[in-house]
Amino acid sequence: MKIIPLTALALVAATALALPAGAATEATVMVGGQQMFPSKDIIDNAVNSADHTTLVAAVQAAGLVDALKGKGPFTVFAPTNEAFAALPAGTVDTLLKPENKATLTKVLTYHVVAGDYTGAKLRSLIQKNHGSTTLKTLAGGELTIMMNGPDNIAVRDEKGGIADVTISDVHQSNGVIQVIDKVLMPGA
Repeated sequence: MKIIPLTALALVAATALALPAGAATEATVMVGGQQMFPSKDIIDNAVNSADHTTLVAAVQAAGLVDALKGKGPFTVFAPTNEAFAALPAGTVDTLLKPENKATLTKVLTYHVVAGDYTGAKLRSLIQKNHGSTTLKTLAGGELTIMMNGPDNIAVRDEKGGIADVTISDVHQSNGVIQVIDKVLMPGA
């Protein structure tokens, strides 16, 4: 049996046929069981994550979809469904009521920072500032970014709650998502 080598062109064609559209050119990260594509915006990716259905519902209820589809860049510290479920009983239901839209909007925009803050950039700022750095949120509050152990980035809110970044650097066309394990709460 004679083996016939594939030419470079045939190899590229075979690879392109075997991969889903966009997969050959985009490095993706898995979040909530789905690929997050850097060519899609924050909302278009988030709606596919099974781990972020509560966040997506909250963003829709607050009327923030168009804002997070905007040009950016934004860094979103995105709490998982488990993070929302860990809030005191009834908190999410109360926040999702139309009469609480202003409070919901404040909580959600407290998770968003203008700029593209990758894990490397956050680590650099933490080191430069001797152990922590603060970022101004779109809600007008501050988040303190620090290390939690040698490798993990953590975020402290104005009430002292700490969330760990569990999936870092989920690149989007209009910014980056840092998945976190707690809901961040703005100060009074």
